[in-house]
Amino acid sequence: MAAAALDAVQRALREFPAAARELSVPLDVPYLDEAPTPLSFYRDWVCPNRPCIIRNALQHWPALQKWSLPYLRATVGSTEVSVAVTPDGYADAVRGDRFVMPAERHLPLSYVLDVLEGQAQHPGVLYVQKQCSNLPTELPQLLPDLESHVPWASEALGKMPDAVNFWLGEAAAVTSLHKDHYENLYCVVSGEKRFLLHPPSDRPFIPYELYTPATYQLTEEGTFRMVDEEAMEKVPWIPLDPLAPDLTQYPSYSQAQALHCTVRAGELLYLPSLWFHHVQQSHGCIAVNFWYDMEYDLKYSYFQLLDSLTKAAGLD
Repeated sequence: MAAAALDAVQRALREFPAAARELSVPLDVPYLDEAPTPLSFYRDWVCPNRPCIIRNALQHWPALQKWSLPYLRATVGSTEVSVAVTPDGYADAVRGDRFVMPAERHLPLSYVLDVLEGQAQHPGVLYVQKQCSNLPTELPQLLPDLESHVPWASEALGKMPDAVNFWLGEAAAVTSLHKDHYENLYCVVSGEKRFLLHPPSDRPFIPYELYTPATYQLTEEGTFRMVDEEAMEKVPWIPLDPLAPDLTQYPSYSQAQALHCTVRAGELLYLPSLWFHHVQQSHGCIAVNFWYDMEYDLKYSYFQLLDSLTKAAGLD
């Protein structure tokens, strides 16, 4: 009896992503040619939890014309910023049996630009990606070049952003597959970002495992070693690389259907809360994103139920 019930739950979970996709997940990320009104943004995109790429929403930002590597050097070159340093470009990612966080260095932005332009060398891969509002806290000189929030999104969501983040890095810097509890408005100012997306409904096909957390340390010789964070609890994280998934170990992932999109300079991606995303970028790409805390409503509760059932049914 119990075995039959478990089998029925597993079957329902495996069928759920396709049913959800048919009802509400687009085959491709749609484009809007102008910024939506607050009402249409909320009604057409936030409520149904659907992504879109918006063109012509940033045209009034001086940053779009100004921001380049030479401009950053002239304006904020002497400013020290937090820089994530990893041996292979993967910060906050599974490596072996560890969840590894990057080494963090405080470097003048001009030095990061030297590395990006090939005028200096630094061990590993550099990525300016500190996500606790590093734009206003570390680079306030750049704030006049853009808006402090996205007005139509702030009005639609009824709040101001929790964080405004600045991103600059090498092409080798990759963000591993994960999800966030934020409504994310991701604005590319220069270069391009490549996103691989999965809707929250794909959760039954996306594996999680628990990992001992560790942090990279950069030695004086310029090599990396992993140091376990013994005071921290184990971290649940997605072990697979969606660009080269190990389908022998994670066969269910073959049933997940990713959406791929490229966000180019001047475009804004609305990445809804709880969507899984993996991110690559062009070399020297400059971006800013606004994180608005999601509503912890029934939609959130339903996702938590899906997550709990996936774990309980042993589909992870």
